[in-house]
Amino acid sequence: MNIGQASKASGVSSKMIRYYESIGLITAPSRTEAGYRVYSQNDIHALRFISRARDLGFSIDQMGDLLALWRDRSRASADVKAIALEHVRILDEKAKALKAMSDTLRNLAAHCHGDDRPDCPILEGFAQGEPEGPKARKPRFGVTDIAPDRVRA
Repeated sequence: MNIGQASKASGVSSKMIRYYESIGLITAPSRTEAGYRVYSQNDIHALRFISRARDLGFSIDQMGDLLALWRDRSRASADVKAIALEHVRILDEKAKALKAMSDTLRNLAAHCHGDDRPDCPILEGFAQGEPEGPKARKPRFGVTDIAPDRVRA
């Protein structure tokens, strides 16, 4: 299978396949004499595995660990479970941070008249720079928190 066919069969874009290869997440496939990549069914299975893990928000490092465990038939399921539960903990933290952001914005919007007047509690709230509530935190989700295949240029 060439890269286009592998992309279609796995649901992973050609660009991401090349990226995963460049960082060593997947092994480089064999090549034809003309230099075209040739993907096997095992490669497609690995790409599907990566796609599913990525959809669940696992990081590249975590996906590498999970792939290694998937390929290791003598693995302990406890190792896989530990990775999954740690990821759940991280997701729960992010969900709490998103909820706090939503609550703050909802509160600011509730105090805004939304009319022709120039005063705006939303902008004033931003200018104050103080988080609302006890132990409120300003979550920062940067580019590294977004899957490269989910970013649109």
